[in-house]
Amino acid sequence: MKKMLTQKSVYQLLSMLIILCITNKTFSQNSNLGIFDKSEDIGTCLIKGSSVYNPEIQEYTMSGSGDNMWFGKDAFQYLYKEMKGDFILQFEFKFTSPVKIAHRKVGWMVRNDTSLNSPHINGTVHNDGLTSIQYRLTKGANTLELKMKNLENNTVIQLERRGNRYVFSAAIKGEEFKTIEWVDSDNVINDNALVGMFICSHDNSDLQTAVIKNVRITIPAKADYRPYKDYIGSNLEIMDIATGDRKIIFTAPNSIQAPNWTNDGKTLIYNSEGKLYNFDLKTRQPSELDSKFAIKNNNDHALSFDGKMLGISNSSENKDDQSQVFIMPSKGGTPKLITEKAPSYFHGFSIDGKNMLFTGGRDGQDNFEIYSINIKTKVETRLTNSLGLDDGSEYSPDGKYIYFNSVRSGKMQIWRMNPDGSNPERITNDESNNWFPHVSPNGKMIVYITFGDDVLPGDHPFYKHVSLRLMDLETSEVKILAHLYGGQGTINVPSWSPDSKKITFITNTALTDYFTKCY
Repeated sequence: MKKMLTQKSVYQLLSMLIILCITNKTFSQNSNLGIFDKSEDIGTCLIKGSSVYNPEIQEYTMSGSGDNMWFGKDAFQYLYKEMKGDFILQFEFKFTSPVKIAHRKVGWMVRNDTSLNSPHINGTVHNDGLTSIQYRLTKGANTLELKMKNLENNTVIQLERRGNRYVFSAAIKGEEFKTIEWVDSDNVINDNALVGMFICSHDNSDLQTAVIKNVRITIPAKADYRPYKDYIGSNLEIMDIATGDRKIIFTAPNSIQAPNWTNDGKTLIYNSEGKLYNFDLKTRQPSELDSKFAIKNNNDHALSFDGKMLGISNSSENKDDQSQVFIMPSKGGTPKLITEKAPSYFHGFSIDGKNMLFTGGRDGQDNFEIYSINIKTKVETRLTNSLGLDDGSEYSPDGKYIYFNSVRSGKMQIWRMNPDGSNPERITNDESNNWFPHVSPNGKMIVYITFGDDVLPGDHPFYKHVSLRLMDLETSEVKILAHLYGGQGTINVPSWSPDSKKITFITNTALTDYFTKCY
């Protein structure tokens, strides 16, 4: 009898292939082009352009001449691949060559073919501030344009295709996206099209250069996906807080979630399909963290401040598969039950390691509150008392505050309170839904995730457009670190590096194309 591959074994095989692809470029046709297939000048470019990828820093350098992409013909440098269906394209850029023509530009383009007069749609940013969607409806026709208003100095751009809709977003680094949309009502752009980045100098006798980083091509979940039943792939990423530079260090074909950073800075801990994994940052290899019987872990796990213990939330059969809080050695071992009652979702330890914080549903009520429980006595103390959901509790490193998120004001916002639950104080006050505040080890910053208006305040689902935000706790200044495709599992748990210089998180994409091109 032929032995059939289980879903688990298929995932393991795919993961091995992806690791080979990321580390060795085994499957890449041309490793100096990164995730793209080809670069070439489109139309007549008097000075030859080029596109080069640096895999060590995951960064592209593009140079191009060309008069324009306008009227009935184009001339520019194009770095592209063939794609089909929906996608989300994003990058951050900086011109590195002296300005000759202020109208020089970069952007994303979706194009039917490489002829100089092909139908196309592009999202472009010009050096003089013009930010727009430009498109050609038929071969050789004049290019048309939809302009954004009052936008200058944009360096982060995103182009998304949803069926025949194209949504173009642009932002100054650290700020919100502004968005315009074009509907391809006549379906002039092929479903199977060329997709890529471009640069144009607007002067055919001049070569312009830009460095392009944080390049992401995301294949989103299908519109009819079933939450908590259907999953797409995951990227494990690290970001440098000072520069905003991101690196994908591991990619999995299934769902991995909620990475912690260990105290020695050498390992990340994440969960996947109910199990916990160590990820060695030197070898970039995952290995299962032995949690004995606890193999139904959700993404609520965190290390004690001394790094010796790991708190987890595991679903228990004798509690109708509801979550309970356990504690176990951080190196692996048999978990010890802490909360007899369920549901209970762990979030953090006290500074002295004697108490654990969790979100609990008690007495059949619909709302969830934050509790502290003494590890030795197992006595629970209720710390919040409000309508709706209080969640994501975490001590500041000095032990003075517990940070958490609460829906008590209507939108989900970030709050803090004294360790005994007194003096709750609202920290964010905006129209977004803010979740999971994590305090930096030096106590100076918090990072949190923000969902938009398409999500109910009390929900934090998978596979949404979200942003990671950073707040300076001294000045209360907030900036956007990154616009992501993720959500549930992206940054549910404490995720700072020990030196407060980096964070780790999860983004999501369907892995339909990773066996020929990788980051």
